[in-house]
Amino acid sequence: MSLIPFSSQLIADVGISLGDEGKGRLIPEVADELRGTTAAVSVVLKVNGGANSGHTAGGIKLNLLPAGVVVRDAAHLCVGAGVVADPRKIWWETKPLEKKGHAILSRLLIDERTLVSDLTHRLLDLAWEDYRVNDLKEEPRGSTGRGITPAYVDEVAQWPITFSDFLAGPNFFARKLAARAGRACRTIAHVCRVSETAWHSFFDTLTAAEQRANAEAIELGVFDKSEFDFTRFRGREPFRLNLDALTAAYWSAGTALANNIGEVRELILRELHAGRTIIGEFGQAYWLDKRHGFSPNVTASHTFTPEFFESAGIPVQRIHTFGVAKAYDTKVGTHTFITQMDDAHPLAVKLKKIEFGATTGRQRMVGWFDAVEKGDALRYGGFQDLMLNKSDALTHSGEWRGELLICTAYEDAGGKRFVHVPRNEAVRQTLRPVYSRHAGWSEDISAVRHFSALPRNAQRYVAAMMKGILDVAYAGHPWPASDKLPNLRYLGVGPEPAQIIKDVPETSELIRLI
Repeated sequence: MSLIPFSSQLIADVGISLGDEGKGRLIPEVADELRGTTAAVSVVLKVNGGANSGHTAGGIKLNLLPAGVVVRDAAHLCVGAGVVADPRKIWWETKPLEKKGHAILSRLLIDERTLVSDLTHRLLDLAWEDYRVNDLKEEPRGSTGRGITPAYVDEVAQWPITFSDFLAGPNFFARKLAARAGRACRTIAHVCRVSETAWHSFFDTLTAAEQRANAEAIELGVFDKSEFDFTRFRGREPFRLNLDALTAAYWSAGTALANNIGEVRELILRELHAGRTIIGEFGQAYWLDKRHGFSPNVTASHTFTPEFFESAGIPVQRIHTFGVAKAYDTKVGTHTFITQMDDAHPLAVKLKKIEFGATTGRQRMVGWFDAVEKGDALRYGGFQDLMLNKSDALTHSGEWRGELLICTAYEDAGGKRFVHVPRNEAVRQTLRPVYSRHAGWSEDISAVRHFSALPRNAQRYVAAMMKGILDVAYAGHPWPASDKLPNLRYLGVGPEPAQIIKDVPETSELIRLI
């Protein structure tokens, strides 16, 4: 089919699983589609989260910066008010990319209301994990250790530090940071009750993590290894910080970005009025939303389309939502994983070789495609287009030639079926998957660029994924007219930017292949 026009100049790039769907690669595809038109992409906005959400675009791994970095003709890279951002980490990400020839600072605009995260939040993150395991005797939550939740806590507790504070005098910032540090240290010592040994180890943990994450920048000579030494912020006594060193480091990093701090909302309104397109890049995914996911395995922000308007600071209006998923499922942490494969399954063995978190490097669990999760996200979150990635990873290899499974419903011990995701986690944990079974394929599809050239079984599997999603999304309701159905706009057949099929038949025609 020919790609239908987007329904709005605002486009939301959202995940409909539990993250790691490949949302970053969507942005250059949309930009390429609109390039040369009056509605070309001019702004890519990071909407939520912080350095905990890793995206890969054009082979570049990004955390705080939006994936518009690789769209060279996108005039503006924006960080919205819904983001928590460590100014030091912005520099750690920006300088190596600038050295490689990517224009960042000339395009970067950080909203004045963007929340400042800092070392105190990272220490609290580690301390709460220690408390969870050692005091409450619970399973570790699997936090990224980037301090995201504690940073949002400061917002709702009405003690925020925002990037606008870098535009005021240093004494004002210093007082706010000192108060924040005092609260954090007292919480770690008296509420989390971590040991002195654990307290000292936190600084070593952060040093090792950042020196590892920034190894290339150190090797390139962009930063000295000492830049990532967190032990210099440790106080002379346990549960004390070297406040002078901490304040100086953050004031220096923040004020160096002064020319990049401003009103994102005004910029976006201007670009909208000029007829150009704005893409909102979301971290995490629908099922990690702090309200609609399942705590404690959630993030601390809102991860779906409505947050676009809060973070951008503009009125609610028509928006085109793009739901992104993989052709199978992955999860990290301690999530309930209804469709998880046995680790010994030949396909699981294959998939786990390529499934590691972009930010943390953690091994992901793998499972069969869960159409119930994705259909539920469509039913209550809504979206107009979909992108499904990594279909090539399902190609048969080795001796295994078994069927591919798609979860189309859940079932409890008594045989009751659920075609939605129960909101009660205790109920959800008791359910088992109901699968439809589909023949696989052995042909390499990584070089295929047209849907009609895919093996017949691959076509049918793609059609079955779409039908499974829509059966859940419209369960109990009549399906909309064919021209109102969400379409599969892009089908990923490999990790490279060119490995995408863009002529998938419209949905009503596609599902006839089953």
